[in-house]
Amino acid sequence: MSQAGLDGRIGEGWGGDPGPNGAHVNVVLGERGSPTAAALIGTFTSPAPGHTPILVVVGEAQDRYELVWPPTIMINKATAIEERHQTITWGAGQLGIAQGVLDAVADELIPPSGDLVVFVCIWIDPGASDEMAVRQAARTAVRTAIGVCVKGRDEDAARDMVARRDALSSPFYGGS
Repeated sequence: MSQAGLDGRIGEGWGGDPGPNGAHVNVVLGERGSPTAAALIGTFTSPAPGHTPILVVVGEAQDRYELVWPPTIMINKATAIEERHQTITWGAGQLGIAQGVLDAVADELIPPSGDLVVFVCIWIDPGASDEMAVRQAARTAVRTAIGVCVKGRDEDAARDMVARRDALSSPFYGGS
């Protein structure tokens, strides 16, 4: 399986029910040695208060962590200040990201090599409380987003959005 042509591909995905235990992700793929991969590594080395980029790992104990392949960098979009939100973000969120990336490898969308870097920005609501739901939501969101990275957006959905462009709204827009 080759990752040729995946550099700089972007995708997004949502997993879970609407509400605090869902997860939203943005994914960027970067090929080893590319400017995209260099930018992703730069982000990894530039933490900000409440936003800690980490390499995604799995494992039972601190001395037995395994790095997920392809190497995956995660950063939280929601500022993680409270202990419970941090635990869910870097616990359930991280595990769900790992599983979603590995699902994409199992589905042969991306290779399990170090020639590709996966960057995942994840939104987990500060009010999230169900670790199992968040883990599954993150897994679904990441697998969906990687699918969009590799296969592209559904052209009919894109055309539909173009047709509706003057009537579009945003939950963060208060104007008319």
